[in-house]
Amino acid sequence: MHTSGNHTTVLLNEAVDALLAGAAAPAHDIDPAPARGRRFVDATFGRGGHSRLILSRLSPADRLTVFDKDPEAIAAARALGDGRLDIRHEGFCRLDALPAASVDGVLMDLGVSSPQIDSPERGFSFRFDGPLDMRMDTTRGQSVADWLAVAPAEDIARVLRDYGEERFAGPVARAIVARREQHGPLATTTELSQLVGTVVRSRDAQNPATRTFQGLRIFINGELDELQQALDASLRVLRPGGRLVVISFHSLEDRIVKTFVAEHSREVFDRRAPFAAPKPMRLRALDRVKPGDEEVRANPRARSAVMRVAERTEVDTEAADAGTAETRA
Repeated sequence: MHTSGNHTTVLLNEAVDALLAGAAAPAHDIDPAPARGRRFVDATFGRGGHSRLILSRLSPADRLTVFDKDPEAIAAARALGDGRLDIRHEGFCRLDALPAASVDGVLMDLGVSSPQIDSPERGFSFRFDGPLDMRMDTTRGQSVADWLAVAPAEDIARVLRDYGEERFAGPVARAIVARREQHGPLATTTELSQLVGTVVRSRDAQNPATRTFQGLRIFINGELDELQQALDASLRVLRPGGRLVVISFHSLEDRIVKTFVAEHSREVFDRRAPFAAPKPMRLRALDRVKPGDEEVRANPRARSAVMRVAERTEVDTEAADAGTAETRA
């Protein structure tokens, strides 16, 4: 476990160990790793906990590509001053910009980071009064406040239900629209939190606004769509034997990852050609890891984390050919 500022990296050693293990011995049909150097991807740099440990274990010939939407995360990456870093200020769905079969491991640590949550001006948390923003990338896109100022009640309800799993999505959405019509649009996290509290009656210690804030954050940042795109891209960019390591923090994310790994961990038969050889599986599911009791006690945020590990079994011929052409270009 590593603490950077006020952010504690979850499953730090477990994730990095799993990521690097797949590149220890290159497959027999590709160039030896020492001759080319290895390439890894930290698809969600955050405050760099995983990246720092990865870099400490890489050789001078290896490279680490990091992605993040957050300008503050990009600044933290540049502050490392490591020449082996390839820093990209964009979402990790842009994994598809990397050449095919060029990467030895991809790590995704999903969700929002502690510095983002703990910064009132970012608007991620109902614990602080701040502008109702929630954008991962503050340099572009629509804030939550902007969207709620114009969205119909049925669209708001759909977002809260589908992304926040809020049972009272309809009543919350109607309350937001009624507030907008009577007193003007919501502008701050406190205004939204207090409004939701008049509609939702939580039966446990959870704040009534928790699911509403989650749903709006996931929607405004397109998090689930981006995750699916990044997973699809990982199949294309991973070398044979390369590892895919994904840490998720709620059921919506983990369900997508679990389904993706399961779907590509079996042979595919073409019903239109029953006698044709099946397409071989593209991933091999390796592990599912939860934080231990000691880590959860030290960092309660780790309680809901699930890490899934899979290994690339082969590279599609068309993708590999395309990657070769890209490299030559």
